[in-house]
Amino acid sequence: MTNETIAGVRVPDSALAREATELVREAASPLLFDHSRRVFLFGALRGAEQGLEFDPELLYVGAMFHDLGLTGRFARTDQRFEIDGADEARRFLAAHGITGEPADRVWTAIALHTTPEIPLRMAPEIALVTRGVELDVLGIGYHAVPAERREAVVAAHPRPDFKNRILAAFTEGVKDRPETTFGNVKADVLAHFVPGFERGDFVEVVKGSDWAE
Repeated sequence: MTNETIAGVRVPDSALAREATELVREAASPLLFDHSRRVFLFGALRGAEQGLEFDPELLYVGAMFHDLGLTGRFARTDQRFEIDGADEARRFLAAHGITGEPADRVWTAIALHTTPEIPLRMAPEIALVTRGVELDVLGIGYHAVPAERREAVVAAHPRPDFKNRILAAFTEGVKDRPETTFGNVKADVLAHFVPGFERGDFVEVVKGSDWAE
């Protein structure tokens, strides 16, 4: 997969990017691998459309690692799945000599990718991981990418029955840590697919705190 270009986007081919590709290929299902690659490609296409300058390698790691928390290898049960992937990305980058602000950028891109609006007002790599996720999962920005480019991305990384399969992957990845879905979009997933799931209620948390009034 050297010097690979898809839909006009050059896929990073550094040693770091190749290792990231292989790590995700080994840890994730083909469903999540293809989704993560599409997130990079769609994020890069949205960035080009918006005239943003971004580091393709950092965007690639952010996109490829963003759902590692849904995999058996990296999933925990004591924190949000987004943080699982963000923490692993930080460890991975540190092992390749990337620390400080660039590593923080990737961590934030992954940690906030299910948080509406906020990442879109941050650094380009942070915004574009969310743009890629939103396009591939929710269809937000679908028409901002020309049809021939969308088709080229999907030809390289197909999405058969993707809507149902990604929802199943979300359910499997967070059903054992329902409390971590409080206040974020994954509570909707469990409400649909896990019998007996009860949402946390922010108002009840406020009213039930230890404060007298």
